[in-house]
Amino acid sequence: MTRQLLVAEDEPTDVFLLKRGFAAARVSISLHFVEDGQAAIDYLSGAGEYADRDRYPLPDLMLLDIKMPRLDGFEVLGWLRQQPGLKRLPVAMFSSCDLQQDVNRAYELGANSFLVKPQEPASMSNFVRRFEDYWLELNRGPQDLDQ
Repeated sequence: MTRQLLVAEDEPTDVFLLKRGFAAARVSISLHFVEDGQAAIDYLSGAGEYADRDRYPLPDLMLLDIKMPRLDGFEVLGWLRQQPGLKRLPVAMFSSCDLQQDVNRAYELGANSFLVKPQEPASMSNFVRRFEDYWLELNRGPQDLDQ
């Protein structure tokens, strides 16, 4: 069964680089993208256009940008950790900067990891390979969320 990754990222360049990085690394994962915090909540709760779970399955892991329109990553993470069926979803925060206050807040809200976006486009493939090695091969996650 193919693993599912939900990426909440509003920056088109980062979306493009992530898609290219995952393709280049030949990672066996199904990618789903949303471009703001409210869309992330809608996706996770199966609301509106995301109601079809065959097309929009619950993710096994979420990569969550902090600075997004409508609702930021902290607001999404706070909401997520209050949802009985979703609170164990592994979440890696994804940010352009590594301000210690943002790192602390992410962990206080229940993030499982805090990752800094590569600054060079060429570094994204290496980032994706390392992401895959840890999150998809080494790390053991919780039981399926829908059980």
